Amino acid sequence: MEDKKTERIVVERISKKFDLHFRKQEGALARILSLLYWGEEKELHVLRDISLRVFSGDSIGIIGKNGCGKSTLLRIIAGIYRADKGIVKTNGNIIYLTGFFNGLNDRLTMWENIYLVGAIYGLSQREIKKKFDEIVSFSGLNDFVDTKLYQFSSGMLIRLGFSIVIHCLHQKNPDILLIDEAFTTGGDIEFQQRALGKMEQIIKSGASVLLASHSLDVIQKYCDKVLWIDDGVIAKEGKAGDVVEAYMKKYGS
Repeated sequence: MEDKKTERIVVERISKKFDLHFRKQEGALARILSLLYWGEEKELHVLRDISLRVFSGDSIGIIGKNGCGKSTLLRIIAGIYRADKGIVKTNGNIIYLTGFFNGLNDRLTMWENIYLVGAIYGLSQREIKKKFDEIVSFSGLNDFVDTKLYQFSSGMLIRLGFSIVIHCLHQKNPDILLIDEAFTTGGDIEFQQRALGKMEQIIKSGASVLLASHSLDVIQKYCDKVLWIDDGVIAKEGKAGDVVEAYMKKYGS
């Protein structure tokens, strides 16, 4: 069994800002707005001097209001964004999960989408073929394998997207799992229960998990520690119950 103390993520004093300047090619309205707001700050500081260490087996929640920097932090760790300053080091295979519709193409059939999304998550055709029947069975959409997705209802898309992603995660067995507001699954009650059970298996599989969510119940159920980000800085970190309690005192449930 892997040592609990294996360091998976190191984040040291990272900062990130986005340039909000209007560009000439954005048209006349953008240029007018640029003149109206001339002289005001055109940069949005999303993260300021954030530090974090994550070890194998850790399950850490990230909470905060919209725009506080939760998603930006996860995207920097995933390598999607680059920090303006600071150090980010990761050790192991990373999967960044931000939703269950990513990669789905409504002009392709269900079976074509299974192979497409599976490939996006790094599975070989042989691995996808091995998981294919499980994906279809879990989704409950056995009668629609040859149907194009534009004919699917939203509930059917949720079932398909979740089933593909969750089985890809099981196959890849990531060392680091970054979950960005992707925990709720939708669909009917029976499917939600099965889906949440699968997510729980993934979270408890031994991977290092960073879970950003507005659901404080989910955070307290699955996370041992919590990082509260407020206006780009760490407002509080520590045991899940303590941090969530402090957060609720300020913002309510």
